[in-house]
Amino acid sequence: MQKLKDYQQLMKLNLSMLVVFSSVVGYMIVPDLKVTFNNVVLLFLGGLLVTAAANASNELLEIKSDKVMKRTMNRPLPDMRMSGFEAVIFVAVTLIAGISILYYFFNALSALLSVLSYILYVAVYTPLKKVSSISVLVGAIPGSLPCLIGWAAATNHIGSLAAWTLFIIQFFWQFPHFWSIAWIAHEDYTKAGMKMLPRTDKIGYFTAFQCVLYSAVLIPLSMLPLMAGLGGYITVAGLMAAACWMLYNSYHFLRDNDDLQARKVMFSSFVYLPVVLITMLIDKYL
Repeated sequence: MQKLKDYQQLMKLNLSMLVVFSSVVGYMIVPDLKVTFNNVVLLFLGGLLVTAAANASNELLEIKSDKVMKRTMNRPLPDMRMSGFEAVIFVAVTLIAGISILYYFFNALSALLSVLSYILYVAVYTPLKKVSSISVLVGAIPGSLPCLIGWAAATNHIGSLAAWTLFIIQFFWQFPHFWSIAWIAHEDYTKAGMKMLPRTDKIGYFTAFQCVLYSAVLIPLSMLPLMAGLGGYITVAGLMAAACWMLYNSYHFLRDNDDLQARKVMFSSFVYLPVVLITMLIDKYL
């Protein structure tokens, strides 16, 4: 049982599930697509395996950093409950299996986008976290690709506004999401030498202002699915309400500039994405 829990921590199961859910929704919302249970399960499995490999690779590269951070020191690698070799085998098996599922049961484009997402997350974003806060911008790209992978799996193309709609929304959503977490965990990140805030410390209102700015951008972006033919006014209403709630919490973060309000931004960001995805699904199948 402990070994199973260790693998769940290694692959960051909760985060992986949210990532894969966005990929599955990106697949299911394609207009006129005949969705089958088997394809949904296969896409979910392929995406979960690739995401598990990416998260495990991230933990392999950050063992020393994880050892000094309170929230990560009990993970299986820094706590030495799992060897690096075992984690490498896990990465190899899950990555190859996940990409193979996407390639053989869907198409080469979805597999290629998965490889691109893995490389950007592991080889670019992860090491860049100790160099510059621009890592958040870079990390937002692989963080937004799963929905595009789902679309590619269904259509074998990504050359339309509809294909990029969820990518664009998810891309801008990630900034208040990342920065509220980075604000709360700033001391831990500083110990590990990670530069995650848009400025070097928590002094001033710049981080909170950025959260307000990007949350505000999500409000007009709520119209994008309607323009792209991916939903009606139910979608617009759901996205608008979720974006306004994020903006409301971001404004209070800017006003008070404290950890409590940052947590509220973080919580609203965790709610925002499922609301967006579920609303679009409901709108299509009503």
